[in-house]
Amino acid sequence: MVFCAGPVIAQAATPLSASPYPQRPVRIVVNVTAGGGVDSLARIAAQHYTQVWGQSFVVDNRVGAGGSIGVELVTKAAPDGYTLLVTSSSVVTNAALRPQNYDPVRDLQPISRLTSNPYIVILTPSVPVANIKELIALAKTKQGGVSFASAGVGSIVHMGAELLSVMAGTPMTHIPYKGVADAYPAVAAGQADWMIGSPLSALPLIRAGRLKAIAVTGGVRAKTLPDVPTVAESGIPGYQVVAWFGMLAPARTPPAIVAMLNAEARRSLRTPEVARRMEIEGTDVVGNSPQEFADEVKAEYVKWLDLVKKTGMKF
Repeated sequence: MVFCAGPVIAQAATPLSASPYPQRPVRIVVNVTAGGGVDSLARIAAQHYTQVWGQSFVVDNRVGAGGSIGVELVTKAAPDGYTLLVTSSSVVTNAALRPQNYDPVRDLQPISRLTSNPYIVILTPSVPVANIKELIALAKTKQGGVSFASAGVGSIVHMGAELLSVMAGTPMTHIPYKGVADAYPAVAAGQADWMIGSPLSALPLIRAGRLKAIAVTGGVRAKTLPDVPTVAESGIPGYQVVAWFGMLAPARTPPAIVAMLNAEARRSLRTPEVARRMEIEGTDVVGNSPQEFADEVKAEYVKWLDLVKKTGMKF
């Protein structure tokens, strides 16, 4: 996902001299390499903040250890608003899967969930089911259950599928692949029965008839697949799995600074250019409050810790 940041800069909301923050350059740490969706959103926010407040906001890509290096750098920084983090929901799933040098609830102050990316439950066209209830029924009657592919142990698509299996009370066989580039063809060829995939990569295969969609994993139906129900609608109440990109700061960052950063992050997202690009990729713009995002991070952490405990999942 690559954005042209120029058109998305909103007009400054306050005079440049009106606020005591920021008084020096601000670093936005991104814990993945440059060029992807997280990095692009960080650069949109950085350019917007720079325009609004007249101080440099610089994106600093700090990669390594599955993203943990960048996260740890932020958790150890002074809580003064001059070091921020833009990351994905992996900041929570990684901590749930194995011990980290940070706690996503204790050590980070959420600012805003920027975007949300629901997934699609997709099947081999030859699998004789049309919805989640039928998939569960098949799993209960088929010798060895049904199998699901993933982009690797511990990936969000793996954890989302395991959660579906646990909530359905039906064991299913996990077949991990090195990435989605290997997993999709395997499902299309019938080497695995189903998987969870992102709209960006799965929709072309669905439209080509190589895969079929039976549910989406978000809390509401996807704009790109309005006739496909959610998993919760389909017989598993409470099920919801989405990937997200969000902005956070070190814990104990002053509330006034958090509020300023939140307001302008949300403003940077409310542009036609960003909305169009997100719609193409099946991603929803969110821009919620710090408290809403904090509640979501805590709830997700509890959910994934519970799943890891129930399944014995190891990365």
